[in-house]
Amino acid sequence: VFSFEENMTKIQDIMSAFNGTNVHPSCFFLLGIPGLENVHIWISIPFCLVYVLAVLGNCTLLFIIKSDPNLHEPMFLFLSMLSVADLMLTTTTMPKILSLFWFNDREIYFEACLTQVFLIHALSNIESGIILAMAFDRYVAICNPLRHSTILTYAVIQRLGLVIVLRGLVLLGPHPFMLKWLPYCRTNIIPHTYCEFMALIKLACAPTKIYRAYSLFVAFITAGLDFIIIICSYILILRTVFRLPSNDARLKTLSTCGSHVWVILISYTPAFFSFLTHRFGHHIAPSLHIFVANIYVLVPPMVNPIIYGVKTKQIRERFIRIFTDKNP
Repeated sequence: VFSFEENMTKIQDIMSAFNGTNVHPSCFFLLGIPGLENVHIWISIPFCLVYVLAVLGNCTLLFIIKSDPNLHEPMFLFLSMLSVADLMLTTTTMPKILSLFWFNDREIYFEACLTQVFLIHALSNIESGIILAMAFDRYVAICNPLRHSTILTYAVIQRLGLVIVLRGLVLLGPHPFMLKWLPYCRTNIIPHTYCEFMALIKLACAPTKIYRAYSLFVAFITAGLDFIIIICSYILILRTVFRLPSNDARLKTLSTCGSHVWVILISYTPAFFSFLTHRFGHHIAPSLHIFVANIYVLVPPMVNPIIYGVKTKQIRERFIRIFTDKNP
């Protein structure tokens, strides 16, 4: 395990070859979690375990949904979309993070860094759209149950999925080009475990006000607006639920939303913390901010299949049958 001083010495030696007038470095160097370099190897153990569980959990969930025709309903189709996005998001970041922690592999090529920025932000945007679609599904199922099957048809679900993906690709597509146009004549050391838009913006030695404004605008009209609409949908859901005649009916109806509410809290809480800290939390310790940023790309992909596996009867029963029946 390398100490902080040894790491900085090594990076400074590498940087000695970096020409201060070179505005487009061929590569960046990831610092990891500042102040916690001495315990990177220990941090990697739970990170690796959580990553393995995320991959296994989401792959199992996708297999269960695909293999059981009874689960080909809107809620489970949206859930399978979320699992695919979770797998892509965590795989975009975690292999490089583990390589950094285990082998002190800090180098990441400029183009690879920009690709990682695009994938992280686009996939996060897509996940937010899917969670919004799941909230819409719960709203229709509870507030207008008789029309649920006619409103959320397979064709509608496919179109919603396409719109969600295109929204993420189109709105986040400019990010890597913006970063590519910026000069980086100060340093090419990124105090982070992965390439992130604001982390790179802070390294630029040029005005970035327009770029920051665009990033803030995109975040508001996507994740911010998604969250507001989700809150509104649940206000309408609660209003409908409390009009039901019996407590049993209310509890049964609310239980169908329990899994989705947990997914919303687990997905949005670290995301908003990371987003706000990057832009306004100048007094937050960098180690705390970057640790939460890692939680954001690691924990939700692991927890989402567990939540739905435990709280959704159909998935739970199908999972048990797979491991108990010879012919599930």
